Amino acid sequence: MKSLVIVESPTKIKTLKKYLPKDYTIDSSMGHIRDLPANAKEVPKKFKGEEWANLGVNTDKDFEPLYVIPYGKKKVVNRLKKELKNSDELILATDEDREGEAISWHLTQLLKPDVPVKRMVFREITEEAIKESLNHFRDIDMDLVNAQEARRIIDRLAGYTISPLLWKKIAPGLSAGRVQSVAVRFLVERERERMKFRSARYWDLKAQLHKQDDSNIFEADLTHLDGKRLASGKDFDENTGKLKKPKKVVLLDDKTAGELRDDLDKSKWEVTEVKKNRQKRNPSAAFITSTLQQEANRKLNFSAKRTMGVAQKLYENGYITYMRTDSARLSGQAINAARNAVKDEYGEEYLFDRPRNYGGGSNAQEAHEAIRPAGSYFRKPEEAGLSGDQFRLYDLIWKRTIATQMEQAELEFTNVTIKAEANGKVAEFKSSGKTIVFPGFFRAYVEGSDDPDAALENQEKFLPELSEGEEVIEEGIEPISHETKPPARFTEATLVKELEKRGVGRPSTYASIISTIQNRGYCEADGKTLVPTFTAFAVTELLEENLHDVVDSDFTSEMEAKLDEIARGKLDTKEYLQTYYKGEKGLKAKVEEQEDKIDPKEARQLDLPIQDLDDIQIFVGRYGPYIKKQVNGEELTTSIPESWKPSDITGEKLEELIKAEEEGPKSIGNHPETGEPIYVLNGRYGPYVQVGERTEDNKKPERASLLKDMKPENVDVDMALRLLELPRPLGEHPETGKVVRAGVGRYGPFVVHDGTFASLRKSDHVLDVELDRALELLEQKKNKKSGKSNVIKELGDHPDNGKKVRVMTGRYGPYIKYGKTNISLPDDFDPEDVNMDIAVQLITEKGKG
Repeated sequence: MKSLVIVESPTKIKTLKKYLPKDYTIDSSMGHIRDLPANAKEVPKKFKGEEWANLGVNTDKDFEPLYVIPYGKKKVVNRLKKELKNSDELILATDEDREGEAISWHLTQLLKPDVPVKRMVFREITEEAIKESLNHFRDIDMDLVNAQEARRIIDRLAGYTISPLLWKKIAPGLSAGRVQSVAVRFLVERERERMKFRSARYWDLKAQLHKQDDSNIFEADLTHLDGKRLASGKDFDENTGKLKKPKKVVLLDDKTAGELRDDLDKSKWEVTEVKKNRQKRNPSAAFITSTLQQEANRKLNFSAKRTMGVAQKLYENGYITYMRTDSARLSGQAINAARNAVKDEYGEEYLFDRPRNYGGGSNAQEAHEAIRPAGSYFRKPEEAGLSGDQFRLYDLIWKRTIATQMEQAELEFTNVTIKAEANGKVAEFKSSGKTIVFPGFFRAYVEGSDDPDAALENQEKFLPELSEGEEVIEEGIEPISHETKPPARFTEATLVKELEKRGVGRPSTYASIISTIQNRGYCEADGKTLVPTFTAFAVTELLEENLHDVVDSDFTSEMEAKLDEIARGKLDTKEYLQTYYKGEKGLKAKVEEQEDKIDPKEARQLDLPIQDLDDIQIFVGRYGPYIKKQVNGEELTTSIPESWKPSDITGEKLEELIKAEEEGPKSIGNHPETGEPIYVLNGRYGPYVQVGERTEDNKKPERASLLKDMKPENVDVDMALRLLELPRPLGEHPETGKVVRAGVGRYGPFVVHDGTFASLRKSDHVLDVELDRALELLEQKKNKKSGKSNVIKELGDHPDNGKKVRVMTGRYGPYIKYGKTNISLPDDFDPEDVNMDIAVQLITEKGKG
């Protein structure tokens, strides 16, 4: 019997082939084989005249979806049909979630098989799992298919109904979405809190102390003065910067803190209380999709998209179980494998006395086991033959999984109160210590923190043995200034956590949500944090005021619950879509009702919580944010620099922009050849220099943007001329005689010769780089294309064994050369930033140190 097995990913084929019978043929659908039309071109001719055609859903005929074969997939379909003709059975082996189930169903609809069809499911690609799945085929789960279809239709209805409203009222090209708009609102709400925030400063004292017979210093912080608690950050109102209850706390300023220090210096210090307690810590559950994304962002600095891409490769190559899951449960096989790994790696004393498992997760969309190493034996990371991102993520998953079966960590906390008295004032200081009595699972894994200032749980803090009534010696007192901080911006990790907590979206969608809101200009990454743009504020304000349900997390969460009911066969899809879209209070009616009420000018005007705006109005337009103000009866308008973020804006800054617009450009001098004035101006893309004024006869005066980190006030005529010269000639290439130039483009500073571009390194400067260096960079670019390697940096000898360590670049990108071993650099590493410490760490992680 000939069997045709179809998976959705070509990567799976290589791994699965090892475990399938030899007479099985395996092929891939290359992802989704059918979908709603992506654009008007994909709509079949016979439907082009229908009002609903571009929507791709016939809302008048039970919300019947119009499925088409996406561009480029027809060859795949024809190949699969041809293979099916020579097969005796069709086995559908796509993923066991809503998406995978839908792909299998779509394959049956397109291929129309006249042979038996079997559904094959597995959560890991191992010999044991595949043999098991070959003995337990099932039918396609139509409840899961219906749930995926309902989700897809609702997302299309939401996006295609709301987005045109945004185009008309704010700017073309904007988009809205059932989940993305809620995620954007979370970012905007947090930014509003930050903009309203008013900082406050307070002081306390830190004392350096030691026992009489021990010179080791420990520190203690002032907490009370004359029995009254010192003010701390929690005591201040975030919107005013003032104390909430000033009578209940003591507020020190720099002067009183200094005076108190002088009063207490060299006075008698006595221990008045010592409290000790022991606590046990349990390990976190094994990873689910959301926690994997959070931890990979915290510990590895991976984006959610990058995490899921790497996890997909690990799964398809047989290293981990399926990576889209909301269940932290481990199978009996996994628990046994983890417990064996603990014994092998750490010994019996680190093994918890009984199997530990975690519940959680009832969502029908996801597989029902945690993300863990595949198989009945967990390959150690250093034995898995992985490198780069795959090694780092597998190592994280391996450690987190085996930690679930490890003994509890036991900690002892000591809290000491110390009093000092001087000039009638009684000051109370606190000091705390932490000792790890038994590390337990800390040996393998400690969960990361969203607070970069927080100490890891497995770090000990020294405190000597102290007893009540004991006198200690003071060696110094330092006044410490503190400033309250605004609420932290969301990172990818904390946004995923918030989405999960609020029930918005599902684990498998978080990565695409975050990518979407960045790609569509609703937020920008600033380091790890996500900063909402002016457009995000405009869209959120319009939706809050006119279509509140669209950005209401509770409403969206309820919708997710309804989709889960569909997946469990408890809710009729058509009935729910009718209510959601065409009901009396449905989406279509709400949009039609509000469309005529929304004034585009009002929709484009932002209501930002900024003080001292003084009648300055802020707008978002087709070409970005801008401001308006009436000055002496004249309306002045000027762009807000593209580099500015909403939270950067102050009334003072906007007044400066208006003043510059009112006064017009000021010349910094004249061009030495033409005599025309040279100006430093501000535009949508930031400050720039310009020769002459823009007139009818001179519509495009010569311009050049200031380089990154240049300040307009520091630009003189000489600097302006050097900027205007870009791209500047460096000399002729010795082989071709053609000019080599240095300039700045969309992707940063570069050198170019005969159409070949090479980026400048961080250590290079576009205004100073010379011909020899440019030729070197161009040669490296040439060798990279041909596969040859070049040295970027010589780091020296490895501190442990003296082997040469270099940073190289080759055909597949930058890497570390360690002796004869090559170690790829992670995607987010700039080779110029790699030093010996980083190199040694990567070498050790690779298991080569």
